[in-house]
Amino acid sequence: MNTDETSRFVRLKVELVLEIGDAEALTGAALQRISDDEAMPPEERSHAESAVQEDEAEAIAYLVDPFDLVGEVPGTELVQASWSSEQVDYDPDSPDWDLDEDDEGQDDTDRV
Repeated sequence: MNTDETSRFVRLKVELVLEIGDAEALTGAALQRISDDEAMPPEERSHAESAVQEDEAEAIAYLVDPFDLVGEVPGTELVQASWSSEQVDYDPDSPDWDLDEDDEGQDDTDRV
């Protein structure tokens, strides 16, 4: 297949489940990231600080940056990103946590 005939854009879908082992460290790191963001307006900073202190998922959202995931991938440029986080009940044995249908045919070596 000729690369001129294919799209130059790829959508990368990633779903992660994180276990929080130290909520204070997580919240502290998020508060530090917010404090270090010189471009953040004061009213947004106040809202962000409140949000990360009330919800660990919000703290994670302030610490995880999609650019960090792909910034070093040669020959690529991140053109758009969005992400969200939420607290979930996690049971690895539940059928709700099975691979997506799209993933079922892939070899496990394709995933890290």
